[in-house]
Amino acid sequence: MTYKQIKWMILFVPTLIVGLWEYVRHQFLMPYISMDLGNWLTPVLVYLVSVTLLNQLFSQLEKIQQELQVERAQKAALEAREQLAKELHDGIAQSLFLLSVKVDRLKFTPDQESHEEAVYAVRKTVHEVNGYVRQAIASLRYAATTQHEAAILETLEDKVKQIANEVLTPMEIAWALPDGAMSPREKVEILACIREAVVNIQKHAKATKGWIAAEGNEKAWKVSIRDNGKGFQPDQIDAKDSFGLNIMKTRAEEMSWQLRIFNQNELTTLEIRKRGEEA
Repeated sequence: MTYKQIKWMILFVPTLIVGLWEYVRHQFLMPYISMDLGNWLTPVLVYLVSVTLLNQLFSQLEKIQQELQVERAQKAALEAREQLAKELHDGIAQSLFLLSVKVDRLKFTPDQESHEEAVYAVRKTVHEVNGYVRQAIASLRYAATTQHEAAILETLEDKVKQIANEVLTPMEIAWALPDGAMSPREKVEILACIREAVVNIQKHAKATKGWIAAEGNEKAWKVSIRDNGKGFQPDQIDAKDSFGLNIMKTRAEEMSWQLRIFNQNELTTLEIRKRGEEA
């Protein structure tokens, strides 16, 4: 039975039941049932029909509405997934093209210093492509078993939890940022930054615990990654061998975000912030 058929049945069944009852009562039951008793029996009859037939119709209607909601959520999730895949593809393709150009230029570097700088640029681009590929693999790693799970697993918070579960360092998540607060491009970039920060905590910080927090809205938000490791030296972000930090800095600059790394209360904090137009 379709959604429209159920709606019409809910509208017409009580009317038809009352009409049929009144016809039978006046034509055949008047000698046996008084007017007052018949008037009392009418709402009782409508109630009995409602708790039997109409209750089943309402249950079917609710089931159809839930299926429609899940279908809409899945469609929205698939559209977001396609957009995310497009952004990842564009980022990887652009980085690979840039890598090929830099490799070609290696043949024409005149001195050792320029050659080393070119090699560093190539290594940096390779590291960036590696980040894009890891993000793409992580986005496509799971296979949802139901439509409802597919809608849930597409959220940004869930992807952050997947990243946190990839490392041995326990990570506590406090995600209060709505999923619609970021564009698909922003989601790609922030997830890449979070992944890089979490991997750095695992590899270099020697931390026993980490924290990932986010808050804000589509106009202004803040994402912070903290750990209780050995700390961070401010000059590290500009060091040539800090590929991950340099790439995070580049990503933030390209997205017009503010990136800060600081030590406070025996914790190291990497903070990425998007400010509103009024700030």
